[in-house]
Amino acid sequence: MDEDQENMTSVTAQLKTEMTWRAWLKEHGSKLLLFARQQTRSIADAEDVLQDALVKLARKVAENSFDGGQQSWLPYLYTSIRRCAIDLGRKSDRRGKREEKVEMERQYETGGKFDPWFDSDAAGEESRGYIEQGLKELPEKFSEVIVMKVWGERTFAEIGEALNISQNTAASRYRYGLEALRKQLAQVRNEGNLSL
Repeated sequence: MDEDQENMTSVTAQLKTEMTWRAWLKEHGSKLLLFARQQTRSIADAEDVLQDALVKLARKVAENSFDGGQQSWLPYLYTSIRRCAIDLGRKSDRRGKREEKVEMERQYETGGKFDPWFDSDAAGEESRGYIEQGLKELPEKFSEVIVMKVWGERTFAEIGEALNISQNTAASRYRYGLEALRKQLAQVRNEGNLSL
């Protein structure tokens, strides 16, 4: 066989493998995602866990180290999804405990009085409270961008990279979030609860 025939055979085999994966995922993907969703705390975690399990399987198949044929993929993935979900849950729990510890230390050190929303004493306690509450009431996708931009001093490019969104989306969320916050504060001001 000459080199062109070998290349053609290799490409044909690769296309056949890709078509096999697509057809198999089309048939089983939704039930695997449903199973992953039941094992995790959010749809995003479920998608991550499913992707991790699929990548592990694909590597094993590509390396010819997977025992069993295509009929063994589904049981393997159910087991792998469950294990990945357990690992993710443990990791999240550890992170939560670390964050709680840091927050307790911060409250101990500051007497629980300082909240880092504002560095300056120019903003009154009352205003700080309303702005803080307003940020908490905003949809997370807006508040996280505002906090990263204003208090984290990040650029829209950095925010986009951190949140896996485009720079323009980060800028839009910032503008929409600030506008929603302004409306909330205007309502509070109109009710006479805030003197800005």
